[in-house]
Amino acid sequence: MSKRLLVGVFESEDDTLAAIRASRQRGFKIVDVYAPYAVHGVEEAMGLAPSRLPWVVFALGLLGAGLKVWFEFWTTAVDWPVNVGGKPFNSLPAFVPVTFEVMVLFAAVGAVLSFFFVCRLYPAKRAVLPVAGVTDDRFAVVLEQTDSTFEPEEVQEMFEKLHAVHVEEQITGEVA
Repeated sequence: MSKRLLVGVFESEDDTLAAIRASRQRGFKIVDVYAPYAVHGVEEAMGLAPSRLPWVVFALGLLGAGLKVWFEFWTTAVDWPVNVGGKPFNSLPAFVPVTFEVMVLFAAVGAVLSFFFVCRLYPAKRAVLPVAGVTDDRFAVVLEQTDSTFEPEEVQEMFEKLHAVHVEEQITGEVA
């Protein structure tokens, strides 16, 4: 089954944000927004939920710290107890610097891998851009026709009122 998309290309981020808000008000499904740089307010305008990535990074940092404390305690107090100057085997202050480093390592590597997984980025994947120039100096809003109330002519008029440089209809063969 194919998807029918309508792509509006804009020259400024203000026009793009206005197009996103107008599309949401009319109930159109926004597939994606392409921009050459991060635009403040796009997530809110699209109605996206806050990212769960900070919670994943926090959990992975705690996991790394917990595993490192357990490993250091096990090696120094259980598996290979060595009496060094009469100090206790399970001295927590000695574990703090390395535990912090491992916590940061787990959080950073986990953040990168989680980001790749969520964005479906993997080696040899090619980026599919709706129109040329959207990563150079143009902005694009991609809408999907989800039902019969989606009239491409009406959407094209709306985009042109909002200063669209180019409006293009595309039909893709894949269903996500």
